[in-house]
Amino acid sequence: MAGETRRKFLTTGAAGVAGVWLAGRASGQDAAASKTLQLSARRREGEKVITEPVTLDAPQTALVICDMWDKHWCKSATRRVGELGPHVNDLANVLRAKGAQIIHCPSDTMSYYKDHPGRKLAQAAPKVQTDIPLQNWCNLQTDRESRLPIDDSDGGCPDDPQCKQGKAWSHQIDSIQIKDGDAITDSAEAFYLMKQRGIKNVLVCGVHENMCVLGRPFSVRQMVRQRQNVLLVRDLTDTMYNPRMKPYVDHFTGTDLMTAHIERYWCPSITHDQVAGGKPFKFSEDERSEP
Repeated sequence: MAGETRRKFLTTGAAGVAGVWLAGRASGQDAAASKTLQLSARRREGEKVITEPVTLDAPQTALVICDMWDKHWCKSATRRVGELGPHVNDLANVLRAKGAQIIHCPSDTMSYYKDHPGRKLAQAAPKVQTDIPLQNWCNLQTDRESRLPIDDSDGGCPDDPQCKQGKAWSHQIDSIQIKDGDAITDSAEAFYLMKQRGIKNVLVCGVHENMCVLGRPFSVRQMVRQRQNVLLVRDLTDTMYNPRMKPYVDHFTGTDLMTAHIERYWCPSITHDQVAGGKPFKFSEDERSEP
């Protein structure tokens, strides 16, 4: 009887140990999966649209939030940023929880954040030498891309009469939270921080595609030139485009043309719902039917 009890104990104990080991292994796999981003990236070759699966390691990924200011000199631009803000915040929250680095880049407002821990974090990143010199602004690269498909020579404000141009912003819009561990910068410090932390993947959202999203020192052209793996979050962007200018299409079609330009010449794109869930974002004023 004692031997039988001992055999049952050993059998049960072994099963228990195995169960604990399997549970631990499953938990580890779940934890690994929670830090993996499974995405569907869209790019273009000429007029051909290509969609491909992409897997990213969240701790090797940064979300760059470009120029989501509290106020823009253009009233329409301010209104659209107000719509984007909560969705950008949702994306940041999910990525942060997965271990990604959030980099807030509200240009020309660094004095507002001079004592913020996030500002000091970015400033503390050591400078690195690069094969391709870092630039403060990356202009149109005629050796790589065609001219932009929309004419923004009037500043891009669609209001009538157009709003007076000038600096109207003081900080990032309040609907996007800046949390512990986030960085704040408007310069190449963003790239230095990425190199310090082993970040290879860059998701870019914010405004405006035909201006700052392409040209800023922390954004698409510069990051691609520095051989980062860049993805545009296309549903959380906008353009400065006035439909009274060429190619004389509505504002949101103009934005789609700019997205296609970026996908063709610079980097693929994704939509934020692939990470945060729900549906791709659509502006309330966009009356076009769903594709």
